[in-house]
Amino acid sequence: MSQLFVLDPINQIKASKDSSAALMQAAHRASINVWVCTPADLQARGDKVAAIARPVIPEPWITVYEPQNKSLSDFNCIWMRKDPPVDEAFLYATHLLEVAEREGVKVINKPASLRAWNEKLGAIRFSQLMAPTLVASRVSELTNFAIEQGEVVLKPLGGKGGQGVIRIAKAAPGLEALLELVTHQEQLPVMMQQFLPKVKEGDKRILLIDGEPIGAVNRLPKEGDFRSNLALGGNPEATTLSEREKEICSELKPALKQEGLFFVGIDVIGGMLSEINVTSPTGIRE
Repeated sequence: MSQLFVLDPINQIKASKDSSAALMQAAHRASINVWVCTPADLQARGDKVAAIARPVIPEPWITVYEPQNKSLSDFNCIWMRKDPPVDEAFLYATHLLEVAEREGVKVINKPASLRAWNEKLGAIRFSQLMAPTLVASRVSELTNFAIEQGEVVLKPLGGKGGQGVIRIAKAAPGLEALLELVTHQEQLPVMMQQFLPKVKEGDKRILLIDGEPIGAVNRLPKEGDFRSNLALGGNPEATTLSEREKEICSELKPALKQEGLFFVGIDVIGGMLSEINVTSPTGIRE
């Protein structure tokens, strides 16, 4: 059995923290042959898609062998683990992976769903589970929402790992100027959500396999920050799922299964769904 991991350049992977490394090592321990490539290594000749891929031994990290031209149909499973941004290169890679999918190869996550599920916007399909949320480009609409809510969090729709997330009070000086900046003069939508004070108690990352929760980690903000993302210095702690969090997982399960979102990481703050991460969910190590 062979599996291919499509990811960032292997020399950029920090094995002690990276979920892709954990997956590759688990595959190796299960006697699965592990191969790696980047999106740039994917290619199609006619209706056949292949990759310039390298076989690796991921434990101990890492032995990398010479590249080979491999048909994607040679793999039992392909993991699309390229980190955001979801740019043109990412989208074209999903189209190429879709060719392999049509040939019967399992691709995790489903390429069409990777295109359709923005990690912020995907969650608003379940707005009843979320804090009050607005996605808009117009400064007047965003300003009025901030005034209504009193304190809000502003999120770029293409962000990752908490980058660019801003906490704003309705009385903040220069609010409209800031909104003009982040919306590129009202040309780009952003997400604004009611600030949840319970974030100081943690932002829980829950990992789901085929819609079922398999584990979770509570991420506590570092001193002086409200963002709890591990990439920004958040501190992980052991946790269990509350009944409310189990209910959220159950409500998401049918849609995730139907959309082929096999490996997903959701974020929950104070019993409220925050995000549904589908591109390259993290948290396995923690």
